[in-house]
Amino acid sequence: MTSILLTGVGGQGTILMTKILSKALVELGYDVKMSEIHGMSQRGGTVNTQLRFGEKVYAPNISEGDADIIVAFEKVEALRALPYLKKGGRIVMDSHEIYSMPVLTGEESYPSDADELLKKTVGNVLVIPASKIAEKLGNGKVQNVCLLGALAKALGLDHVDWNKLIADTVPAKMVEINQAAFKAGWDY
Repeated sequence: MTSILLTGVGGQGTILMTKILSKALVELGYDVKMSEIHGMSQRGGTVNTQLRFGEKVYAPNISEGDADIIVAFEKVEALRALPYLKKGGRIVMDSHEIYSMPVLTGEESYPSDADELLKKTVGNVLVIPASKIAEKLGNGKVQNVCLLGALAKALGLDHVDWNKLIADTVPAKMVEINQAAFKAGWDY
């Protein structure tokens, strides 16, 4: 069984990414379970989704030390999720930084060494500029599908018609840009 914890901030598309990934894994014949934890997502808070897949999965919940992969939409969210990563696990992470209100007001500082700390602690960290790629494509909201492309390649999920899955899942006016974002993440 493989356990993936996806973590981001409200509005980044964590749940949509998990739904597309879940559909792909079901198509490949896996038993898939997922859950969502929204927190204060509408106020810019953390959104976590937990996805587990394998021959037989009984529950979606991932305990501390059980995640094979953490997908982080932002660096601090990767640091927050670190206790869930199992020894030898890996991280797929956007290089994006989102500053919380305490950081913006000067009460706290953003950990400028997050990349180095994660690489030193985990070792296997793929940092992709998904937000920057999405902006270059014309819509920062496709960051999630760009990360999905990188994750899908890291998982070796090349026997999936990703273009069709994306077309079946996102609004029609967003299909082309999401397909481009997926390809950019895959190619990265």
